[in-house]
Amino acid sequence: MDYIQQGLQYMKEQNMEEAAKLFNRHIEEHPEDPVGYINFGNLLTHIKEYDRAKRFFEKALELDENVPTAHYGLGNVYFEQEQYSEATQEFQDAIKQGLDEADVYLMLGMSLMNQEQPKLALPYLQRASELEQEDVDIQFQYGLSLAYANLIEEAFNQFKHVLKLDEEHSDAHYNLGVAYLYKEEPHHALDHFNQALKIQPEHVLAGHGKKQVEDMLNEH
Repeated sequence: MDYIQQGLQYMKEQNMEEAAKLFNRHIEEHPEDPVGYINFGNLLTHIKEYDRAKRFFEKALELDENVPTAHYGLGNVYFEQEQYSEATQEFQDAIKQGLDEADVYLMLGMSLMNQEQPKLALPYLQRASELEQEDVDIQFQYGLSLAYANLIEEAFNQFKHVLKLDEEHSDAHYNLGVAYLYKEEPHHALDHFNQALKIQPEHVLAGHGKKQVEDMLNEH
């Protein structure tokens, strides 16, 4: 019986207790295999036990420092603890060691964004967006990085793309409104701020944007 596969199935079903038992069994029977520690670490990250999770990923890397998923897991722990430069290092190591998945590029990009380095984040978020073209969150984060890097026209097109995937995305409407303001098209901006507020009435930024545009239009 494959304890790891069975444990992952339990995790999917949100049965963390049974999953933990099976990962633990795998570790007992295969103490030199980093895979058991990585999966237990992922489970602990999922239930927000970050310090314990970190120990499991570090143990996996002690056994084999060239396991990209252990670096990725450790990166996630650092990210959740807002240690973004440490997270950046781990995600970079995961990519160097051959992890070529949208999630690792997304997390590396977001770690750099949180360090206010949008230009460095851009290629990673672009890569994530290429790998997962239907993933709304990834496409939106890529749009944000374009906006922060002052690539307004590209950001504008990207937020439109997000709304094609999910027309109820209030933050995409808000950011599209901001892009329209840059283009000096206040009426279009107002439409999108209103859309954002219709979807999410407590959207503070959209409320502020709407008031700003209305004041501006009333002056003319």
